[in-house]
Amino acid sequence: MERTTITVGRILLGLYFLIPGLTKIPGYEAMVEYMTLHNVPLVNLLLPITIVLQVGLGSMLIAGYRIKEAALLLALLTLLINFGMHDFWNEYPNTDSAHETQNFVKNLGIFAGLLVLSAASRVAQWRLIK
Repeated sequence: MERTTITVGRILLGLYFLIPGLTKIPGYEAMVEYMTLHNVPLVNLLLPITIVLQVGLGSMLIAGYRIKEAALLLALLTLLINFGMHDFWNEYPNTDSAHETQNFVKNLGIFAGLLVLSAASRVAQWRLIK
């Protein structure tokens, strides 16, 4: 049962990054505007990197490849996005601070899940070895 729940959780977390990463491609200009609105520096560099990381690392989680490393890198990315893009403590035109607060807290939950997945993948490896 543990293996099944970890696998389902891993796949769902992978999809959480893969799908938004892919949707950033056709919505590239809108994402540039959103990042610029939030005063994210080097948007033309960071957005392509984010897309590659979300698609690549999300796919790695789904495939079960290097789970610990992928989960830890996505955890770091989640924190960076959280503080850079869901900064509910700042006010922006046409931005709802309650919605940004909700996204911020949700991403903390995703961050926690990625940390747990990283640790659980290590435990699962030890169980397979024994």
